[in-house]
Amino acid sequence: MNIISCSINTLNGLYDISGVEVGQHLYWQIGSFQVHAQVLITSWVVIAILVGSAIIAVRNPQTIPTDGQNFFEYVLEFIRDVSKTQIGEEYGPWVPFIGTLFLFIFVSNWSGALLPWKIIQLPHGELAAPTNDINTTVALALLTSVAYFYAGLSKKGLGYFSKYIQPTPILLPINILEDFTKPLSLSFRLFGNILADELVVVVLVSLVPLVVPIPVMFLGLFTSGIQAIIFATLAAAYIGESMEGHH
Repeated sequence: MNIISCSINTLNGLYDISGVEVGQHLYWQIGSFQVHAQVLITSWVVIAILVGSAIIAVRNPQTIPTDGQNFFEYVLEFIRDVSKTQIGEEYGPWVPFIGTLFLFIFVSNWSGALLPWKIIQLPHGELAAPTNDINTTVALALLTSVAYFYAGLSKKGLGYFSKYIQPTPILLPINILEDFTKPLSLSFRLFGNILADELVVVVLVSLVPLVVPIPVMFLGLFTSGIQAIIFATLAAAYIGESMEGHH
């Protein structure tokens, strides 16, 4: 009974922690759901940029590619290469998923540095990159978890779960724990890096507003791109690992 009581207290403590907020936030009430408006607004802006770019890219393809068409083809080839390297020969069906993750994270990260979100005034809080919010990064990480479970189950059926007792049943708790740490590491790595980058820029702009923040902003753009590549690469690696059945 003491163990059960302790577990319940721990869960209650985690629930209380989940309600802690840093700063002010704007919420919309949609029916019985409370929506984080700041993240929703910036996410739809990023989606609009991606959809608009895709429409421009496929609207009038040329036999002799233009500069813009070359750029989009290069991006597609890069995503295909990452998927093929990490997943293997069965990478084809996963290119759209890996590409969507990469492009959404990349544009979201860069939007925090390039778009003047602070100009838009809100009743509470302020706009920032979607990946600057832990809810977004956790959602992306959970989508990745669902994807690699689906990949393993679709290829191996219920035999997929035999990996938890390999190479020995003694490792069952560790193998199960690994599946919980994957989304945690993905989400907190992305969230922490983007939040830290934006905080550093804000602090430097407030202290030395003219020259010093510029190289830091360029460094932030570079690290933001690297974080998108890392997330997409790890997502593809997890999917490939679940299909191959080894760690």
